[in-house]
Amino acid sequence: MKISGEITQNVDLCVGWGRLNPNALGWSRRPLIRANLKGHFLRKKKWNYWAVANRNCLFSITVCNLDYLGTVFAYFLDFNSKDFVEESITTPFGKGCSLPQTPYESVSFESKKVRVKFEADRGKVIISTTVPHTRLGRIDAQIKVYWADHESLTVVVPWSWRRFQLTTKCVGLPAEGTLLVGNRIYEFNVSDSFATLDFGRGVWKYRTSWNWASFSTTVKDRVVGVNLGGKWTDGTGTNENAVFVDGKLHKLNSDVVFEYDRKDLFKPWHIYTKSSDEIELEFHPFFERISKSNFVLISSEMHQMIGKFKGFVRDTDRNLYIIEDAIGWAEDHKARW
Repeated sequence: MKISGEITQNVDLCVGWGRLNPNALGWSRRPLIRANLKGHFLRKKKWNYWAVANRNCLFSITVCNLDYLGTVFAYFLDFNSKDFVEESITTPFGKGCSLPQTPYESVSFESKKVRVKFEADRGKVIISTTVPHTRLGRIDAQIKVYWADHESLTVVVPWSWRRFQLTTKCVGLPAEGTLLVGNRIYEFNVSDSFATLDFGRGVWKYRTSWNWASFSTTVKDRVVGVNLGGKWTDGTGTNENAVFVDGKLHKLNSDVVFEYDRKDLFKPWHIYTKSSDEIELEFHPFFERISKSNFVLISSEMHQMIGKFKGFVRDTDRNLYIIEDAIGWAEDHKARW
């Protein structure tokens, strides 16, 4: 399977009744690949994941449709107090979790347990979320994320012509708004608050595992965002590794190695590029979010470690950025789905 380089024109992900389009093999700086998934009864995976963070907290909301079920989950972590709460709801056969073919389209979901809307509006998305009842009280979020001038990484990862994933990652997006958790108010300002988008559409293998690391920070008045992945792209000829500087994408060709102790995920992680000197990072977790599900034939176990990164990254122009105490996350995930 030949992987092409940068895609610069709009293209469909699939041809016929769900076969991967050879013209979609590659990557782009904008979401030019339309996820027109077809067929593959009960095998399609779709999700829109948003996370917004500053120096005080992390808030995330996801709408996901796995064909045989839908799930919507929201979680919040206060970095100082370590107060954490997560609420989720599942629906049979993805009921209510309708997801579009491109990231620049609106998404909504409503139930008694959670209400969410990602409203795409002329260069920004407005994230509106209400979770009426949690252990910490009611959650209300009204956050604007600005992406008009920001490049993204869209890439197709092919395991075969019938099993493949389209992913769009956008890191370091400026965000502003308000998050209410119980009687506490958290303010997001564009000067120090960043959003991350994980847009996924594909047809996955039954057994899979992945690592994912991401963070955004400011280095000498420049916004640096990093997205790194491993395991799930091994042997495919492509990856999702990128550095964003002031909204410009720098696509990294090298795969990334994640070294960590699965028996003690709080020990420091070592993350680095395998065949270059573009990434050299230590990750020091301070919180573990665990998400498990087991439906006999279908199961998932995810450990999302939240912590601080230090080290350095380089962009494709060979500019060096020293990373100090950048808050982000790194994941260890295994699934049968």
